[in-house]
Amino acid sequence: MSMLNLSKKEFKNKFKNGEITVAVYGQGKMGLPLANVFSEAGVNVIGVDICEEVVQNLNKGINHITEEPFLSELVAKNVKNGTYTATTDGKLAAEKADIMIILVPTLTDEKGNIKLEPVYNVAEIIASGLKEGNIVITEATMPPSTTESLIPILEKNGLKLNDGDFGLAHAPERTMTGTALRDIKGQYPKIIGANDSKTLEILSGMYETINSAGIVPISSIKGAEAVKVFEGVYRDVNIGLANELALWCEEHDVEALEVFESANTQPYCHIHTPGAGVGGHCIPVYPWFVINSSKEFNPRITKTARELNDYMAHHMVELTIKGLNSFEKSLKNAKILVLGLTFRGGVKEFMKSAAIPIISELNSWDADVYTFDPLCNEEDAERFGAKWTELEAHMWDAVIITSDHVEFKNMNLGDLKNNMSVPLIVDGRNIIDPVVAREKGFKYLSAGNFKL
Repeated sequence: MSMLNLSKKEFKNKFKNGEITVAVYGQGKMGLPLANVFSEAGVNVIGVDICEEVVQNLNKGINHITEEPFLSELVAKNVKNGTYTATTDGKLAAEKADIMIILVPTLTDEKGNIKLEPVYNVAEIIASGLKEGNIVITEATMPPSTTESLIPILEKNGLKLNDGDFGLAHAPERTMTGTALRDIKGQYPKIIGANDSKTLEILSGMYETINSAGIVPISSIKGAEAVKVFEGVYRDVNIGLANELALWCEEHDVEALEVFESANTQPYCHIHTPGAGVGGHCIPVYPWFVINSSKEFNPRITKTARELNDYMAHHMVELTIKGLNSFEKSLKNAKILVLGLTFRGGVKEFMKSAAIPIISELNSWDADVYTFDPLCNEEDAERFGAKWTELEAHMWDAVIITSDHVEFKNMNLGDLKNNMSVPLIVDGRNIIDPVVAREKGFKYLSAGNFKL
């Protein structure tokens, strides 16, 4: 009996009893947690990845996404219970599975051009094993209309979507590194858009099993794709607005955070926190899905925000130069300590990290650049063009904070000042209280706080 002919109740019973097999293509930061949440629920799960070493380790119960809390224990438990296995054979996984989920990276190049080859490659593999009654889901964040562009590929074996031979849907992941298990299990409701009502009904039953926050059905696949993209665009544009207002505050000698916090006491105002830029795989990437897929109009606000947020890393260097000049020092040969290599506190991920362009520009000025990050090591520092150090190793001319690690929020400013020839802090994450810093004798500069 085709899975698509089951009632929602019948499907959920089979799902909970382990009679449904799910293949998750992509066992990275988002795919591996998703696969193991399904596995924990008693579903037979096949994790598919192109990396042989990753697959071999997963089948031994060894998790390679070690920074994700509780995932190592979950992988080990599911492998031991026999509900989770991994493979590099995507065709075999499709032949065995009833539901196939595509959750591979969708990125852009430096010019914002969208790179969707991994998604199309996986679709080709799935098509070779697709059977009548199967459902294919994309969870990877993609430009709206991408999922439906896979239809000709998936129909290569003779099955027809419009004839009801298989189902197609988009159910965007809504997770962050560091909280993936929490997010999947119910931090946010699950968005689902499907090709027909029957597929939507089956998938609602599936995701209800693992997501306590429930389901938000969307009337089209394209609409479901737009949801996740727009979430990222919203964040990027609003951060861009905060950065623009912060630059205005610098020019007019107004303390930005004080103004923002006061304005946000009005319930219709929510100005974000300004800073050194926007990092990660999501927020700085998804706006390009809108910008580069637009044909008849120019999405000016989205594009301007993206450009402004990228500019903020350069602005941190500008603040450093102005700060040093106020001490009659130049950036050339100055010993600069960059605190943080990762784009976000508590997560070892470098994608679009503000530290990378900052270090590069400091080097172009012939500064003597060092870095420290509690999650990183000397090899990471050298990879991005800085020297590895500890906080107390040198007499610093300036400190630039680029990651909001808790260790930096709680660092002893008195001890830091004892290791500085020039007491200059450029806070790219607004994590240091400027009043406290100035009371300790520092010259403190940040986005929206410029007092020489």
